[in-house]
Amino acid sequence: MKTIKIANGQGYWGDWLEAPIHLVERGPIDYLTLDYLAEITMSIMQKMRARDPNAGYARDFLQVVARVLPKCLDQNIKIVANAGGVNPQACVAGLTEVVKRLGLSGKVKVGVVAGDDIMDRLDEFIANGIGLENMETGEPLSVIRDRVASANVYFGAAPIAEALAAGANIVVTGRCTDTGLTLGPMIHEFGWKLDNWDRMSAGTIAGHIIECGAQVTGGNCQMDWQTIPDFWDIGYPIVEASEDGSFVVTKHPNTSGRVSVATVTEQLMYEMGDPKNYITPDCIADFTSINLAADGENRVRVSGITGKAATDSYKVSISFNDGFKAVGGLIYAWPDAYAKARAIDETLRKRLDLLGLKFDEMLSQYIGVNATHEGLGGEPSPDIAEVMLRFGVRSKDKNAVDRFTKEIAPLALSGPPTVTGFGGGRPKVEEVVAYWPALIPKSAVAPKVEVITV
Repeated sequence: MKTIKIANGQGYWGDWLEAPIHLVERGPIDYLTLDYLAEITMSIMQKMRARDPNAGYARDFLQVVARVLPKCLDQNIKIVANAGGVNPQACVAGLTEVVKRLGLSGKVKVGVVAGDDIMDRLDEFIANGIGLENMETGEPLSVIRDRVASANVYFGAAPIAEALAAGANIVVTGRCTDTGLTLGPMIHEFGWKLDNWDRMSAGTIAGHIIECGAQVTGGNCQMDWQTIPDFWDIGYPIVEASEDGSFVVTKHPNTSGRVSVATVTEQLMYEMGDPKNYITPDCIADFTSINLAADGENRVRVSGITGKAATDSYKVSISFNDGFKAVGGLIYAWPDAYAKARAIDETLRKRLDLLGLKFDEMLSQYIGVNATHEGLGGEPSPDIAEVMLRFGVRSKDKNAVDRFTKEIAPLALSGPPTVTGFGGGRPKVEEVVAYWPALIPKSAVAPKVEVITV
């Protein structure tokens, strides 16, 4: 029975840059996937593209490709990444320059999956009765239409498989599902039919298990984390997938970390929702059908997965501008650190009130005093060594937020003693980018797949 090895070397934009290099260099794999996108990431990339039409994608991706491409071509390792963000074409232009510098021009086929960016079609959809209602509130998009910053459809695995079938060495997508990066190669390699819901679900769950990188190989692990060896050299996950839908989760043997039934189970819980109905563009996967079994050291076999037919809708990730914010802070040292932080919190609020500044929201946290578990634990010890007051404001009025940024520094000399931690200067005013989830009929949009030689 045919088996392929799919390794994921990035769990988000900003993950460890050495991870994909180790996956390519430390053992055999067939596919290297790189998952860069999250809802907030799309918003950040949209702001980048607004400032620079050649930006809006994960530039880290180019650094990774520059280091691994020669070996990937030599060993026929295909690269699949959603690094295109909101500007896949600019990402491919950057890739072209990397290939040229490596002296590989004319030897690399790049598959580009686009069509997810529907920003310029929003008014068309609304006019045709597609309201893009908020999935949580039911409000129509027209409520915030004039503030929309980005709008991207979550495509699935099929266009990735199509690009691979056309001979792509590298596949670059815009917004697609995290799980599609893994399922796409399985569809291509095994010839799975897109309506074989059990197979689609198996590939989807395989992708879900490895989409967060080292989170399934012992990173961010709640179960006996003290016993996880050598985080500094943690191995990133590999799925050994078989054409019958079963697969083994593992990592390269010469790396640290751990793959166990416990680590896989923890990752399965990540963003799961209804375990019987995990909805993607490709299928509805049933997490209650999963069988996990140890299969040797750092190996977990996954089998028995079933699923149901996909829905007739795509999810749309929409971001919109929702005002401005700024966050600053001061650290107070012993003695009476908590009392000092509370006093300066009250002082700051009174000064803002005297200025007549109105905010949609003001938030203060005492870092070091149950800030993560607010309201738990009662009053802290009076002997606590240090406390940071973290204070933030949010408003539609940018001038009000800007004025707030000038009120923290004066507190260093006009408030309680033993203050420190203001070396970073005044807080910065930042735009608030809010999230608007919606659905759109699959009949209204379609992915665009192109394979070019660079």
